[in-house]
Amino acid sequence: MSTLNLGILAHVDAGKTTLTERLLYAAGVIDEIGSVDDGSTQTDSLALERRRGITIKSAVVSFVVGGGTVNLIDTPGHPDFIAEVERVLSVLDGAVLVISAVEGVQAQTRVLMRALQRLRIPTLIFVNKIDRAGAHDQRVLRGISEKLTKAIVHMGAVSGLGTRGAGYTPYGAADAGFTSALVDLLAQHDDALLAAYVDESVSYRRLRASLAAQTKRALVHPVFLGSAMTGAGVEELVAGITELLPATEGRAGGPVSGTVFKVERGPAGEKIAYVRMFSGTVHTRDRLGFGAGKEGKVTAIAVFERGSATARDSVSAGQIGKLWGLNEIRIGDAVGTAPAAPAERHFSPPTLETVVLPRRRGDMGALHVALTQLAEQDPLIDLRLDEIRKEMSVSLYGEVQKEVIQATLADDFGVDVTFRETTTICIERPVGAGAAVEIIDTDPNPFLATVGLRIEPAAVGSGVEFRLGVELGAMPYSFFKAVEETVHETLRQGLSGWQVTDCVITMTHSGYWPRQSHAHQGFSKSMSSTAGDFRNLTPLVLMDALKRAGTRVYEPMHRFRLDIPAETFGSVQPAMTRLRAVPLTATLRDSTYLIEGEIPAARVHELHRRLPALTRGEAVLESAFDHYQPVRGAAPTRPRWDHNPLNRKEYLLHVLRRV
Repeated sequence: MSTLNLGILAHVDAGKTTLTERLLYAAGVIDEIGSVDDGSTQTDSLALERRRGITIKSAVVSFVVGGGTVNLIDTPGHPDFIAEVERVLSVLDGAVLVISAVEGVQAQTRVLMRALQRLRIPTLIFVNKIDRAGAHDQRVLRGISEKLTKAIVHMGAVSGLGTRGAGYTPYGAADAGFTSALVDLLAQHDDALLAAYVDESVSYRRLRASLAAQTKRALVHPVFLGSAMTGAGVEELVAGITELLPATEGRAGGPVSGTVFKVERGPAGEKIAYVRMFSGTVHTRDRLGFGAGKEGKVTAIAVFERGSATARDSVSAGQIGKLWGLNEIRIGDAVGTAPAAPAERHFSPPTLETVVLPRRRGDMGALHVALTQLAEQDPLIDLRLDEIRKEMSVSLYGEVQKEVIQATLADDFGVDVTFRETTTICIERPVGAGAAVEIIDTDPNPFLATVGLRIEPAAVGSGVEFRLGVELGAMPYSFFKAVEETVHETLRQGLSGWQVTDCVITMTHSGYWPRQSHAHQGFSKSMSSTAGDFRNLTPLVLMDALKRAGTRVYEPMHRFRLDIPAETFGSVQPAMTRLRAVPLTATLRDSTYLIEGEIPAARVHELHRRLPALTRGEAVLESAFDHYQPVRGAAPTRPRWDHNPLNRKEYLLHVLRRV
C-alpha cells in the first residue's frame, strides 16, 4: 500500500485543525467532528492546547483513501511555534496550505509558502471558510497570485459565498475557461502539450495527467475552495490529494534510512522518537544506529495507520513510526546506515531571549531537569546555563511561547517560574580578517598543542564554515575534531557576547606531542598531547583572532503589514517613528490605510500594545522576521555565561580548577 505523508499548514485561525477533523470524518476514522473551541479535536491532545484553542505541537493521524494511507501531520499556525513546522517539513511528501476566505493571505502564509517553494514540496491550496460572512473568493485568489505564486489554477467555482449554504462545484472538461487556463499554465513547462493544443489534439485526460505531473514536481499549485466546518469542497480536496500529490511505495528491503522529526516523553518518562522512514525496515529488538555514531536497541514500535499509532513489530519505508528504547536520540537525527543530508534551516531563528527563574529557590535543580526535557522537544529554545550567575536562559519566538513554557513547567513538572524581561537576540559578524597562533612548549601557551586560526567574513546567511589549511594527516583526527567542535562552541559568544556567524575559520597551524612515557612507566599526560589540550587552547586562539578581525553587532528586523482606519494615520505615524518603524509603502484603500515597512524585532511587541488605543481596536498588524541590520549607535552587549576566553588570566584559572 502506498503512503502519503501530508502536512497541513496555515496562519493561525485559518481553520487547519478543523480541516483535519473533517478529513478524518470523511475517511471514517472518527464518528463525530471535534471542535477547537470545545477542546475535542484529535490532534490538539495536550491539555494546554485544548485550553488555549491553538495547536502547539505537531501531531500525526492516519487515514486510508483511494487504496493508500495518508499520514496527516497537523502543525501549529501561530508564528511563535514555527520551529514545530520546521521539523515537519523534512518528512513531507506533500502539503495543503490553508488560507481563510475572510482574512486572505497573511504574514505567516507567506513565510510558509516561501519555505514550501524553496524545498519544492508539492502543495495544494485550500481556501477555507467560504461560509463565513466577509468571505471573498476573488480577492483571496488575487492575493494568492500576487503574494504567493502566479503558478496557480482554480479548480472549481463557489456558490452562496458568505452564507451557511455556500457550496463548491469542481470544474470539468466542459468548462472551456478552466481547460484554457490549464493549457496556458501547464504549457509553460510542457512544450509538447502546447504543440498538441495548437493542433487541437489535447484530450482532457492528457490535461489532467499533465496537471498531476507538474503538481507533483511543485511547478503548479491547484487551488480548492470550501468550508471545513460544513464540509463544502472537502470531497473535492480529498480527490485532489489522491490524484495530484505524490504517494510513495518506498523500499522496505533497502538500507535503513529515516529522520527523527519529533521527540516526546511517555507517562513513565521514557523517550519516544517519531521517525519518518525513507528506506528499509526497523524491527523491535533491532540495534539501530542514529546521530553521530550512536546506537541503541529498539524496544517497541508503533505505526500510524487508520487513526492513531498502533503497536507493531516493525516500521517500513514510507511510514511514520514511534520508536522506544533510543535514550540518546535527538530531533533531527538520521537513523540507520544510509547517509542523510545535513539539516537545513527553513525559517528564521528565534530573535528573543529571557532568563527563567524558579519562584522557589529550592526548585533550581528541578527547573534544569524540566528545561532540559523541553529542549529535547524543541532544540531551538537553546537552553543555556550561566555558570557564573547560576541562571538559565532560553530563546523565544514570542511572548505566547513564553506563556506556554511557563504553563508547561507548572502543569507537567510542578515548577512555578517567572521570567526576566524579554530581550532581543542580536548577532555579530566579522568586520575584517584576523589570525592568531600559539605554539606548543612556547610561552605563554600552557597546553601541549599548537593551534593557529584565521577568521574571515563570509556571505550573509552562510553560517560558520570550518576549513583545514594544514594536512589532515598532520596529527590524529580526534585533535582536528576537537578544534572544530570548540570553534563552533566558542563562537556562540563573540566580542560583545552575541553569536558570531557568517564567517570562515581556517586552521593554519597544528602540532602535538605523540604519546610518550618515562622509562619503564606508562603513558604520561605531562609529555603527551590530548584532545583536552586542543579544546582548552582553541578558545584563546580564536578570540585573539576575532579581536584582530573585529566584529559588528546586528539586530533582527521584522517586515510588517499594518491595516488601520484612515483617520487614525496621523496618530499612528508618530508612534511608529518613536518605535523606529520605517514605512516603505502607505496605500489608501477606501477607508483604510495599508502600511508596509520594517521595524526592529525588539519593538514589535510594544507596537502591538499601543495600536488598540490609537486605532479604536481596529488595527490589524502582521509581522515576520526579514533580515539583520547593523545596530546604530552603541552596540548592545550580552552577559557571558561561560568563563571568558577574552580574559586570559580568568580563563586559565577556570581551566586549572576544572582539571
